[in-house]
Amino acid sequence: MLLKSKAKVNIGLQIRDRRPDGYHTIHTLFQELDFHDIITLEKRESGCGFSSNVDWLKNDDSNLCVKAWRKMGDVFGIGGISIQLEKRIPAGGGLGGGSSNAATVLKGLRQLYELDLSDDELESLSVDLGADVPFFIRGGLQSGDGIGEVLKPLKPRIDGCFLCVVPDLYIDTKWAYGQVKNILDKPKDLVNFTGFIQKVNIPFELFENDFEAIVVPAYPEIGHIKNSLRAHGARFASLSGSGSTVYGIFDEEVDAKLAKSQIFSHYNTFITYSNL
Repeated sequence: MLLKSKAKVNIGLQIRDRRPDGYHTIHTLFQELDFHDIITLEKRESGCGFSSNVDWLKNDDSNLCVKAWRKMGDVFGIGGISIQLEKRIPAGGGLGGGSSNAATVLKGLRQLYELDLSDDELESLSVDLGADVPFFIRGGLQSGDGIGEVLKPLKPRIDGCFLCVVPDLYIDTKWAYGQVKNILDKPKDLVNFTGFIQKVNIPFELFENDFEAIVVPAYPEIGHIKNSLRAHGARFASLSGSGSTVYGIFDEEVDAKLAKSQIFSHYNTFITYSNL
């Protein structure tokens, strides 16, 4: 079984408050992209065999693909699996690659082993693997609340051509959330992104990502990339998650290609579209 494991971006992200368990509640829109890794699954009698085109993913419980198989084995007693992952989504860029891989393995195992398991049940099962994993069970465009696991599918998708720029920066998510207190201490209006996305002319200026207030002062290059995307015709530009990917949404692919060639040729970049 050959499966596409797709990336995502956050269209706006508000950090609402800190929970007693240390996690933070958020409000965001997740938009799945057509840009993807490729996962090949094959039944085996027992155990999990894993291989990849990158050397930093190991066949152990640090690997979300392996954890996904182990979770399904513990709950349903299924047999083994061979997982081959062709990695294209940059790691640690706020694009959800690892979470998407886990969700894709879960969905593939459901099909291979013919499990009578609804999407709702699979989402509930997947939250133990990571806060973003439940989103990738259905994908598309969804609002995310709670720690990102309280999901509501939305229509339509965010139209446009996405130019994603991935600078050679590692932004630690734990560090970013550790700086959140400065944001929570300041009074602010709670924005309902879901309501705005239904409008004919989406007021993108209201779709702020709170992490930008933390990340841009520490990594000014992020701010420069965002400003350059807007200056070269993107109708919206933003950090995805806590970064480091910055994306711009263009009306025309030709404009995105021009921006990519003229100002971002020295970065890791890709052009893609939103996925239904």
